[in-house]
Amino acid sequence: MEQYAMDMPELSLPLTTERLQLRPFAEGDFESYAAYHSLPELYRYLYSAVPTRKALEEKFKGMLEAPFKNDGDVFRLAVVTREDETLAGQVTLKLASKAARQGEVGYIFNPAFAGKGYATEAVAKIINVGFSAFRFHRIFARLDAANKGSIGVVERLRLRREAHLRQNDQFDGVWGDEYIYAVLASEWREPTDQTAEP
Repeated sequence: MEQYAMDMPELSLPLTTERLQLRPFAEGDFESYAAYHSLPELYRYLYSAVPTRKALEEKFKGMLEAPFKNDGDVFRLAVVTREDETLAGQVTLKLASKAARQGEVGYIFNPAFAGKGYATEAVAKIINVGFSAFRFHRIFARLDAANKGSIGVVERLRLRREAHLRQNDQFDGVWGDEYIYAVLASEWREPTDQTAEP
């Protein structure tokens, strides 16, 4: 059996799509990052309170130096518009299991950019990188079952719903369900048009 090694590949960054660039975060991104990470509506489906400014600063600083070698490590890219280089959000690949070559895709976008198809376009690109560059066998997403916008993203990309976990998380006394969506490397076909919204 071929030995699998998870090393950071030599990616040519930024990654580009029709309308977006996916690049590493830079120190100058903090104010734009903090602006949308301070919005209560962003945390509605994340089961956590809005972080303080200090907590955001610490998290952002850690992101700039984060490794991607071991289980739990996260590869994170800023998503900026090619037209004016505005930070629209971020996409992530978490190394869920090195041994099983499993990756978890995640994404957070400024609500001001909702409805434009940016999330679908960026997530398609990062999944493609997960399979082609990181050589994942399977990539999955964990979503709050009430988060219609995020569900729309993975369903437009034809990920398969594999599980419905009932009342598996709680925040402020409210139970929430979770969906698991996934796709195998052998099944993945990057869409030719990721920009269309329903």
